[in-house]
Amino acid sequence: MRLTNRTYDELHVGDHAELRRLITQDDLYVFAAASGNYNPMHLPSTDVDGDGVPENIAPAVYVVALISSVLGNLLPGPGTLFRSHHFKVHARAHAGDELLLETRVLDKCGDNVVRLHTRASRLVDGQCIIDGEAEVIAPAHKFDRDDIEIPGLLVQRHRHFDALIERARQLPAVPVAVVCPDDPNSLGGALLAAREGIIVPLLVGDGARIRATAEAMGEDLSACMLIEEAGDDQRVAQRACTLVHEGRAASVMKGHLHTDDLLRPMLDRSTGLRIGRRFTHVFIMDVPGRSEPLLVTDAAINIAPDLATKVDIVQNAIDLAAALGLKPRAGVLSAVETVNPAIQSSIDAALLSKMAERGQIKGGLVDGPLAMDNAVDVGAARTKGLSGGVAGQANILVVPDIDAGNMLAKQLTFVSHAEGAGVVLGAKVPVILNSRSDSPKARLASCAIAALHHAYHLNTP
Repeated sequence: MRLTNRTYDELHVGDHAELRRLITQDDLYVFAAASGNYNPMHLPSTDVDGDGVPENIAPAVYVVALISSVLGNLLPGPGTLFRSHHFKVHARAHAGDELLLETRVLDKCGDNVVRLHTRASRLVDGQCIIDGEAEVIAPAHKFDRDDIEIPGLLVQRHRHFDALIERARQLPAVPVAVVCPDDPNSLGGALLAAREGIIVPLLVGDGARIRATAEAMGEDLSACMLIEEAGDDQRVAQRACTLVHEGRAASVMKGHLHTDDLLRPMLDRSTGLRIGRRFTHVFIMDVPGRSEPLLVTDAAINIAPDLATKVDIVQNAIDLAAALGLKPRAGVLSAVETVNPAIQSSIDAALLSKMAERGQIKGGLVDGPLAMDNAVDVGAARTKGLSGGVAGQANILVVPDIDAGNMLAKQLTFVSHAEGAGVVLGAKVPVILNSRSDSPKARLASCAIAALHHAYHLNTP
């Protein structure tokens, strides 16, 4: 960033400078965190007056801070110090408004003191938001440098999940067979998604235990269908499969049981939910700072997949990405970005890429082998001389095995502060696979993803 000032001797009455600035929701969060002002009127996610719409009002002092950026960066510029600033608020700015910020020299008062008119107005209609008068100490020494660097800030907000949940709310609620929802996490997640209008939960399992869990949570189950099924967990999971075959359930959700016990009945060739593909797992990660969700597969089911299994892993992930409204770009990961006969994952990646090129994998771009850096970072891809539609911009990361997938997903969660939703694909219906450690938003996002997947395949030949 280059910054140049105008010293007191260089200033003249009438000198003018201006900046344009778009106010974003992230700006309001950053200002709240920096100032300690958590007034909900200024928080994008909070509705104060009860009309269902967050107020999203930018604090007046935040707008004044934007005006100060003109004083500190342009006129007079670096070296400027405030003495006073008197202003009046005429209207309110909101997240999404683009402002014109202006200063104009009114008078030079001696001793390096300058008086300036300040103004912030909304660009779209010219509405004055704030105007006033500032008195500053102008710089006495010239400053002109291009090496000014400011550390980047990352707001730990999960906007992609917010968008997916909002899209799912617009769809008809999906009937979901919730298997063994007899602990607070699994029952609470299903009821939360029901309150949001995303699913209609069919609670399958031991009725007494489910009712006792609801009573301990203070939840009312009168609006839910409770399907009694005695016996072990696999028998309950088999009942969920029957509900799918009967057309009563369009998805299955894991409750308080082991994943193996949930999936084993689904794999039964006569009564399960097989459709000819391998069952594969996809983590949908909402990583703060990334422009779209990042899909990681397979990190939970296939331990050491061979090439045939990887074909299904890639195809299932591409289909899901399309259902979520993404343009699927699958990067097949290895330790290197060139084929090395000693590294099996690099050979598999090259074969998958060629198979996609020949139409054996459909619906998206596939490239590999790619190392992690040049799969997700354009600069790293360019440094290695990689081009095409995937390198540096993959939104699907196909890992070599379950170890790599599990490590990657947990690194994104605990190092990069991502939220992760999980689904199993390759069955007749999507299977919502939540973890006990999932947050309420992750559980809600998993349900939203299943609903979007269901709607997409209803409308796709």
